[in-house]
Amino acid sequence: MKKVKIIAGVTWALAGMILIIILFPFLNSFSSSVAKLPFMKINANYSGGAAASEIIAEGCTIVVRKPVFDGLIGERKNGFVQVDWRGNVAEKMSDSIDYDLDGAPDFLVQVDRSSIKTLLVPLNPMVTDLKTSTQTSYGWAVRVGIKK
Repeated sequence: MKKVKIIAGVTWALAGMILIIILFPFLNSFSSSVAKLPFMKINANYSGGAAASEIIAEGCTIVVRKPVFDGLIGERKNGFVQVDWRGNVAEKMSDSIDYDLDGAPDFLVQVDRSSIKTLLVPLNPMVTDLKTSTQTSYGWAVRVGIKK
């Protein structure tokens, strides 16, 4: 009985090794095709969420994204909203942002790109703090913390 288990284990290991050797050259095309499936998407915690509104400003577009509360298991109490400035971004920006689209500004954000300083003025009690303010490949992005 012991020899049968050993032979079965070695056979299983060899079969797995042969399968890996055969499939290895096709892994790149396989992963590309799996990545194109409709249910595969980048998590909103990394992408900043879907665009909620766009504001065309002087030489740039301000994209206000939908609030993100995604957690590992469920939604969190605290989240963030991301604002992107795309295009020809000025050295100093000062904009009022309405992230919940109720017609009233929720916060003011002032960005000085030369000194890399950002000032957040909350106008809504749901706005908590400034999470991130950084230069990106397309312009500038700010993440503002919000409560649910």
